[in-house]
Amino acid sequence: MRFITSVIEKLQRHPKRIVFPEGTEPRVLQAARQFSALRLGVPVLLGNRGAIKLAAEQLNVPLDGVRIIDPTHSDELDSFVRRFERLRRNKGITEQEAREAMIKPNYFGAMMIAMRHADGLVSGTSEVSGSVLRPLFQIIKVSPTATTASSCMVLELEQTSIGENGTLFMGDCGVIPEPTVEQLADIAVGTAELARQLLGCRPRVALLSYSTKGSATHASIGKVQAATALAAQKAAQKLLEADFDGELQVDAAIIPEVAARKAKESKVAGRANVLIFPDLNSGNIGSKLIQHVARAHAYGQILLGLDRPAAEISRGSNAHDVLGVAGIVGLQSIEYSKLYPDVHGLDPFESTPR
Repeated sequence: MRFITSVIEKLQRHPKRIVFPEGTEPRVLQAARQFSALRLGVPVLLGNRGAIKLAAEQLNVPLDGVRIIDPTHSDELDSFVRRFERLRRNKGITEQEAREAMIKPNYFGAMMIAMRHADGLVSGTSEVSGSVLRPLFQIIKVSPTATTASSCMVLELEQTSIGENGTLFMGDCGVIPEPTVEQLADIAVGTAELARQLLGCRPRVALLSYSTKGSATHASIGKVQAATALAAQKAAQKLLEADFDGELQVDAAIIPEVAARKAKESKVAGRANVLIFPDLNSGNIGSKLIQHVARAHAYGQILLGLDRPAAEISRGSNAHDVLGVAGIVGLQSIEYSKLYPDVHGLDPFESTPR
């Protein structure tokens, strides 16, 4: 709870509007109530107003401070439809097709954050990944400072000796199945950016493999090595102060005693607070394994590289997870210098879209 408590405290100083497309989902209703009660901003629930109020009443969840929008009756529906039709004109979409899409909560919510009617979006408790990601990727552009849209998980462990006081950032665990060297480097830099913003410290990024420093030879290892060098180069261009190392086995990345034997000269080995997996299989398996075996609190998938903050969360998430992800998404929309006002002078690197 150390990490998520710090997220809540920061967001209380800079409240935000977070839209939840799954307005009748019990876990979302509970999280939205907590979001409002903790003074984190305004939660916006999408869906049929009567159905949302009935679901809340059955759960005995007050809706004070919670905004409800029914996309089918919204004053913004027509303008959202026109904008979506323009965005998808090259795909041959008709006005009727645009309207049918826009009354769907995930599409309406994505347009809300695109048009700055909300600061971030959280969805996925009752939807498959494609239903959440497709509207976002169709409506929200990749950030001008990024070339790849990906995702990361934030895990908070009881064992504080691992990561940054028990907090680990892991990417990509939800979007790109087989990243190229360029994409893997972008994932590493994007995850490091988020770690820096949320933790306020220097990211130590380990690009993972089944090999440490040439202990094995394979094309997949060469890809990780190349991505490590490219990530360091990209970070330098962005003036992001971070350390990158790879290829590293996961034990060498997070256990100091192992790092002392396998990579003793590394600035990252044994101290990594960011772990980058070589592909989606390993990322998804690894993050879920840690979550359940280590009983870690897991927050994600936090989407990276998009021009507006959003998250696609697991259908296995509980209300606490939803609240934590909403807090993280809210912080994504805040400049680093506002989160850490004790940092003197102009901050050379701002990772968050505004």
